[in-house]
Amino acid sequence: MSTHTDTHETHEHGGPAVYARTLGALIVLTAITVGAAYVDLGAGNVVVALVIATIKATLVALFFMHLKWDKPVNGIIAMAGFLFLGIFLMFDLLDYDSRNNFMPQNLHISADMPLAPGTAPAGVKPALPAPEAAPAAAGDKKTEPAAEKK
Repeated sequence: MSTHTDTHETHEHGGPAVYARTLGALIVLTAITVGAAYVDLGAGNVVVALVIATIKATLVALFFMHLKWDKPVNGIIAMAGFLFLGIFLMFDLLDYDSRNNFMPQNLHISADMPLAPGTAPAGVKPALPAPEAAPAAAGDKKTEPAAEKK
């Protein structure tokens, strides 16, 4: 009988301490993401959220997926995935930003149809509500409408 020898190399992956630190970093980054959601940065909110998500995904890939201790080609393949995801998102957002008329061309707008602000097609002026009259102050003279004057 032949003896079977295990030639698989065992790697030291840092043990539970590395996983605990990674978990702590992920929890802190999640708290930062939640906190950033309450701060109005305008268009910067998306950028901040994507940067934090990229850092978290990198930590997961490096430590939980063991890419830090694996062959370098596997890390290159994983980073290529992130690169192509970024390229996809960039072209997607550029395409969305280049569109200026979100209304369908075959939509016939009536005067009583509610529209979102800024969505009226060219040539159609949406009706604006009449401004409400401000209440008169206690010391002001009360003015009567022109139709009721004698």
